[in-house]
Amino acid sequence: MTTYDTASARGPLAPTPWISARYARGVPRLRLFCLPHAGGGVGVFTPWRAHLPAGVELAPVELPGRGSRIDEPMPATMDALVDALLDGLRGELDLPYAFFGHSFGALLGYELTLRIEREAAAGGAVRTPSALLVSGSRAPHVPLGRESVASGDDAGLIDWLSGSGGLPPELLEFPDFLRDLLRAVRGDMAFAEAYLAAAPEPVGCPLAAFAGAEDTVSTVAQVRPWDRYTTAAHALRVLPGGHYFPQSHARETVEAVCAELAAMAAV
Repeated sequence: MTTYDTASARGPLAPTPWISARYARGVPRLRLFCLPHAGGGVGVFTPWRAHLPAGVELAPVELPGRGSRIDEPMPATMDALVDALLDGLRGELDLPYAFFGHSFGALLGYELTLRIEREAAAGGAVRTPSALLVSGSRAPHVPLGRESVASGDDAGLIDWLSGSGGLPPELLEFPDFLRDLLRAVRGDMAFAEAYLAAAPEPVGCPLAAFAGAEDTVSTVAQVRPWDRYTTAAHALRVLPGGHYFPQSHARETVEAVCAELAAMAAV
């Protein structure tokens, strides 16, 4: 449900399965689409609400195969997923907007931005993003730098998730939930691990990259080359925490994100 503090705010949009747990204080001036890490659902952005400034609408993206869409299959390819996501978000592009994507979500945000800008350049009547915000992700042309995790067995995936901070130990007590989580993580990670650009293809909007100082999954060195992916303004922010710093350090992340939005998108 959308939460607004003022009676003069815009009313809720027509429902779409791609957006859940929408939140804003005051009249939204910019919609921030939030794309989660591999296996993540809209709940990973719930801690952001307490730190969100007025004027920015939080629009978390719910991908198939998790949360309220647990019974929906993921598209078979990364391209098909991005195409379906873009179709699902078209009705949401009525406000100035930006994409924030973490880890796997950063690659989705980048691909969405490329598609939208290409469509606009070809004469399509589509609003282009005010900014692209990528977080905890190697730049698209940077090799993975490790063995594939998605292609391994469940035990190996559990160990990797536990070691990177992506699997709280208490979830091991809930085998049904864990089975669904591993299925979503494995599918998303298969897309992310296979994603490799031959060379940077820059977007036309400003781009800000965020890295966790202690992140061993996507190191600062792997995140830094995102500066080659825009022809507009670029910024790199190193924040405290490991790979899941947007959750473990929600206040610092939201403050950094909103500072970049203010500088790049005039929020």
